[in-house]
Amino acid sequence: MESGSWRGIGAMARESGLTVSALRFYDGSGVFGPAHVDPHSGYRRYAPDQLVVARLVASLRRVGMPLAGIREVLEHRHDPDAVDALLAGHLHRLEQGVAAARRELSTVRDLLAPEENPMTPTVVRLPAADLADALRAVRFAVGSDPEFPALHGVLLDVGADAATLVATDRYRLAVATAATRTVDGPPRAVVVPADLAIDAGDADVELRVDAATVAVDGRVHDLLPGPFPDHRRLLPAPSDGGIPVDAAQLRAAVAAGGTRRVAGAEVTVLSVDAAGRLVAGAGSDGVGLNVEFLLEAADAGGPGQLRLELDGPLAPVAIRSAGSFSLLMPVRLDEGEPVGR
Repeated sequence: MESGSWRGIGAMARESGLTVSALRFYDGSGVFGPAHVDPHSGYRRYAPDQLVVARLVASLRRVGMPLAGIREVLEHRHDPDAVDALLAGHLHRLEQGVAAARRELSTVRDLLAPEENPMTPTVVRLPAADLADALRAVRFAVGSDPEFPALHGVLLDVGADAATLVATDRYRLAVATAATRTVDGPPRAVVVPADLAIDAGDADVELRVDAATVAVDGRVHDLLPGPFPDHRRLLPAPSDGGIPVDAAQLRAAVAAGGTRRVAGAEVTVLSVDAAGRLVAGAGSDGVGLNVEFLLEAADAGGPGQLRLELDGPLAPVAIRSAGSFSLLMPVRLDEGEPVGR
C-alpha cells in the first residue's frame, strides 16, 4: 500500500508494527487514534500522515517506553530538545536495569563454588518494621499450586544494602524492598515460608541464612524446596509515569464501572481517557484484569498514593507504591461477557 493512502486498522497494523489490539488500546487511551471513525459501522480510518506517528509509537513500545512517556513524546514530537530529554531519561532507566543485571551475574559467579565447600551463612540485620511491611506487601501473590512448592513461599534476595522480597503465583507478581543495616556474608537468594513471623515492635531483626534454613532472631525455619522463577525478566524499567490513584479510589471506580465475566472470573477493563484519568468498566477496549487480584494488589500497596502503569492490552500492569510494586497479568477479553454493575 502506498504511503499516501488512507488505511483501515488492519492495514495500519501491518505497516506500523502495532497489533490491532494495541491500536485500539492507544485509541481508547487518547494517545493515538484514527483520523476518522464511521459513526454507523465504527470502522476506523487512518490518514496517510498517521503512518509515521504509528511507527514512532511502535518503536517506543519496543524499547519499553511506558504509556505516559509515549504520550509525552507524541505531544512534544515537534520539539527536539524536549524529545531528547524524554528519550535520555528512558535510556537512563534502561541502563540502570542493565547495571542491576550485571550485579546479579557477579553474584552468580561468586556463588558457583565447589559443592563440597560448605556455604558461609549470611547474617542480615534490618529494621523489623520495614521487613514486616515488605512481607505484608507481597504475601497476597503467594501461590498454592502443589506442582510448584517454591511458589508457596517468598523469595528472600539479600544484596549488599537491601533485602528484596518476591512472591508470585504466575498470574501476579509482588516485589518489596527493605534496606539493611548490616550484611555479613555473601549475597543469598532463598525461598522462606510465607508466614514468617516478624515482631514489628522490635527495633531490629536478625536473619541468619544458610543452605537449608533461615533463623529469625534465633527461631529456625526450613527453606522451601524447588527453584523460584526468574522474576527479574518481568520487571519493568523504573518509571516516573503512571496514573495516580489510591486504593479507595480504585475500588470505587471498579464498583461504579461494571465488570465482565471471563473464564469464571470477574474482570474489570481499565483504560485511560484523553485527560489521562483512569477509567474502569466492562467494555472491550483496554486492559482486562481479575478484579480480586487488582484490589488485593492495591490494598497491599498500603496507605498513600499508588501509580498504575498501563502499557497495552496484553502487557502486565504495574502497580507501584513507595516501597513496593506489583505486576498483574492481563486477561484476554475475547470471550468475556459484561455482567453489569
